[in-house]
Amino acid sequence: MEKRYWGHFLHDILVDKGVPENWAIYLNVIILLVLGIVLVFLVDFVIWKILRKFSAAMAKRTKTNFDNFAVTNRLPRFLAHIFPLLLALELAPMVFYDFQYAENIAFKVLNILGVLLALRIARSFFQTVRDYLKTLPRFKDKPIDSYIQVFMFFAWAAGIMTILAIVTGTDIWKFLTGLGAASAILLLIFRDTILGFVASIQVSINDMVRIGDWITFEKYGADGDVIEINLATVKVQNFDKTITTIPTYALISDSFKNWRGMQSSGGRRIKRAVILKQQSIRFLTPDTIEELKQIELIRDYLDDRQRKIDLSNEEKGVDKSVLLNGRNMTNLGVFRKYIESYLESHSAINDDMILMTRQLEPTSQGIPLEIYAFSSDKRWQNYEYIMADIFDHVLAAVPYFNLEVFELPTALKTSS
Repeated sequence: MEKRYWGHFLHDILVDKGVPENWAIYLNVIILLVLGIVLVFLVDFVIWKILRKFSAAMAKRTKTNFDNFAVTNRLPRFLAHIFPLLLALELAPMVFYDFQYAENIAFKVLNILGVLLALRIARSFFQTVRDYLKTLPRFKDKPIDSYIQVFMFFAWAAGIMTILAIVTGTDIWKFLTGLGAASAILLLIFRDTILGFVASIQVSINDMVRIGDWITFEKYGADGDVIEINLATVKVQNFDKTITTIPTYALISDSFKNWRGMQSSGGRRIKRAVILKQQSIRFLTPDTIEELKQIELIRDYLDDRQRKIDLSNEEKGVDKSVLLNGRNMTNLGVFRKYIESYLESHSAINDDMILMTRQLEPTSQGIPLEIYAFSSDKRWQNYEYIMADIFDHVLAAVPYFNLEVFELPTALKTSS
């Protein structure tokens, strides 16, 4: 009753001065309300000044940037609102002494403001943590935004339910019990948010995507670097500088390619084939072999190989008047060996990784001869240059082995 007594003193003074009872009641409320608002704002201003000076002094003394980010995200400013809000709760019974209904409304409004203030403080704190963690090297490629949004999702859900419980005057636990009946509707409304929340957890736990990863997602036309990962979307900056937005849950429901393994490895794969005409493949005659020995990269190979073949044919008494008899070398086999030797001597190829030239299954167009190797330089522009340089040489070398590259006849090209 003490608070009500001190809230009613002005009313008694007005009545003693001859002011009518009804007028005294209303004037008492208005004057106390104005004085209370002025006092609350004054306290808020003073406390904010004190906290600002204190936080500035702390920021200068400490080596960490956490307090700097706290000031940037206005965390001290929101904390300064706590004391005025508590003061307003204390003053409300005195101001609305004669108006119980207005007092109940004031309490609900102030409690709602308290919940909103708590949410702002939580949001500011989480943003401060996010900004601080992004300055640490081990957290630069982590989806910090997703974690912050998950925390804020639960905070806002709890805040909204608390506000509804305050407005309806229902106990929070009874309110949650009644809310269970409407869970199906809520699941439908927040479907994308829930899917994004679950996807964010799985993406993070399984380390599927990090900020800075190069991903290719054909379904959404994305081919570039991941620049942001949050609860609902993943933003990819394509190589043409456009931005593609992908739903987070699509990362676990659809297939995409992450190039991180290539970027962290020792090289970038070159896998391309040259299609050769089957009619151009033939056995090598002794004269042709002598001509090919002028090519330095395969000279030693031809000498060693020819010596072993001649020795084997002599031991078996093979009649070499017919070239088909016995063991022989082919222009395709020697060409394949030449490409391998060329790649082994190429300065831009990583010798520590797989390197081979393989013959694929024949097609209606010819025989594909595929180069499978890894360039040491993984940068896109340099990689394309290296690959083009290799195939420029390979295509120019084909005629030296009496081989032909497949091309569609001119008549077919024109008709198509």
